[in-house]
Parts: sequence; C-alpha cells; structure tokens
Amino acid sequence: MLNLLRWMAMVERLHEPDGLPYRLCVGAAVFRHDGRVWVGERVAVADAEEGFGTWWQMPQGGLDAEEDPCEAARRELWEETSIRSVSLLGEVPEWLAYDLPAELRAKAWGGRYRGQKQKWFAFRFDGEEAEIDVCRPGDGHHKPEFGRWRWEEVERLPEIVVEFKREVYRALVPHLRRFAEQVRRGPS
Repeated sequence: MLNLLRWMAMVERLHEPDGLPYRLCVGAAVFRHDGRVWVGERVAVADAEEGFGTWWQMPQGGLDAEEDPCEAARRELWEETSIRSVSLLGEVPEWLAYDLPAELRAKAWGGRYRGQKQKWFAFRFDGEEAEIDVCRPGDGHHKPEFGRWRWEEVERLPEIVVEFKREVYRALVPHLRRFAEQVRRGPS
C-alpha cells in the first residue's frame, strides 16, 4: 500500500502547475439508523490549518505513511469524535481532491501542499450517542476540532461546508445517498 501511495503522490506532482502535491487524507461519513450523517462544527481557532472560521464538516484527517486508509479513517473518527462503535458500510471508489485557497497554501501544513486528496469511507453508527465526545476527543488525548455536532441530511452537506470543500462534498452526495439508503433499510 505504501508504494502505491508514494507513486500516486509522485504522479500527482508531475501534473501540478505550482509543483505542490496534495496531502493524502481520509474521511469518515458516519450514518445514524435514519440515514442522517454525522457532522461537526469546526472550532474557530486562529492557527487552524485550513483557515480561521467555523463551518460544518465530516471527520477527516491525514493518512500516515504505511497506514491502511480504512484504518486511518477509523483512527481519525476516534481522534476527532471519540466514536468507536461503527461498522464499515463501504468506500467511495475514487479519491477526491480539493485545493486550498491561495492565501491559505503558505500557512497550511507548512506550505508543503496545495490541498488534500481524500479517500472516503462510510460507517454505520452502532453505539449510543453518549459515546460521542467532541470536547475531549480520543479519551481526552486529542485537541478538539469540533465545538458541537449534529445529524444532517446528506443532501445538505454541500451547503454547510466551507466553500473550498464544496465540490468534494457535491461529488460525495451520490455515493453517500446510497449508503444512507442502505442504513435505512437495516442490516442485511
């Protein structure tokens, strides 16, 4: 897997006008029994990698070297929300990328990346909502990224995310719609 990820990053650099690669990243779409998906409102901090402000998004984060993307999605989910009680529904087949606005590129991730290329996974939430803790995520071992959370309709996702991530979320909607329906139908 590591060689494939390195190769993808190298090929990506060859086709970029500014020479910066995408940061490899994973995302987790977590569905409640009624087909709504988990979203968190980003905490507004001045030193945030992706800019100052608040917006809603699903959990996401960097893919470590030699890490399996699905396991990375589970790790990020726990580090950002404390959620562990999930079952894998599937994955979005393609990697989706977004570019950071020019004013954020020099600041985010030390100026080494133009944006993120993401692999998304869908999970069914199997736990109780008391498990979700965005104030002390990962058993209090991780800095909070979200101030509050809610369950949201898949169709609304592109409306509530920060502008530079909207195209990725629009591309996700058809895939997530299928997972939402799968969850509403119940276990097979």
